[in-house]
Amino acid sequence: MKKKSWRFVVLAVLFGWMIAACNQAETGTGGEGEEAEETIKVVTTIAQIGEPLSVIGGDYIEVNSLMGPSVDPHLYNATQGDIATLQEADVIFYSGLDLEVNMVEIFNQIAAEKPVVAIGDTISEDQLLKEEDGVVDPHIWFDIRLWKQALEAAVEELKAYAPDYADDFEANKAAYFAELDELHQEALEKLGGIPEEQRVLVTAHDAFGYFGNAFEMEVIGLQGLSTEDEVGVSDINETIAIVKEHQIPAIFVETSIPARTIQAVIEGAANEGVEIELGGELYSDAMGEAGTEEGTYIGMYRHNVETIYEALSGGDE
Repeated sequence: MKKKSWRFVVLAVLFGWMIAACNQAETGTGGEGEEAEETIKVVTTIAQIGEPLSVIGGDYIEVNSLMGPSVDPHLYNATQGDIATLQEADVIFYSGLDLEVNMVEIFNQIAAEKPVVAIGDTISEDQLLKEEDGVVDPHIWFDIRLWKQALEAAVEELKAYAPDYADDFEANKAAYFAELDELHQEALEKLGGIPEEQRVLVTAHDAFGYFGNAFEMEVIGLQGLSTEDEVGVSDINETIAIVKEHQIPAIFVETSIPARTIQAVIEGAANEGVEIELGGELYSDAMGEAGTEEGTYIGMYRHNVETIYEALSGGDE
């Protein structure tokens, strides 16, 4: 065979191999231990949805949460990059109940093209907390029992979208929900150790109503359900009066909200001769950094429970 012909054969073989490799990569085939043939692109607003679904979905899904640590979903506006990410998604989940109020119109438009589910809207109305004007509290992830219901709706949507993986989703969900049940029981026992007269949780905004219901704690938020609500001098003075009455040892800031209103309560109480400690930082509307314990739903929740217990009980067993 002439040298030129030999080169042609080698090039042809290499070209064929490259085409086969590309096709294999695109179809997801590749022998033993292969992953799902097609990964489902899931986009969520908050990580409280995204991180649990990444556990339940496993290798079958790729999750992208738009709102990271310290991001306030009440005030969040979608960027052009977010819109592009949403358009590329296979399935979209958001919390609903007007948490991501500035994005609802976008979700309604995209829903004509692909599954878009507000998982909080699947909770029955009689289980939701409401203010006197009828506004619903959207922070349902702070009652683990309710959040399981919301996540269940998301899993059912994934099973409908990819029925071939339904059994795996169901098995993973059962294992994860068992962990959530253990977490709820752990929190019940831990927070039950706080003296009854000190079972008052004072935070920057009213995000912990469901938490208070779950663990029999009175909850006071300086701002209302939304961080758009204004905090007045009367709100601060009323909070100081409650803290004095109950002799509450500590109050808390939140990672997604400026600390100035809580600092105002501490300083105002000090002017009246009452010393209140800053009990620590709680995760409310956002979780911690990805890759950290607090960047998981379970780790975030456990951090809050431990922080509240230590501050309000003095850490005594």
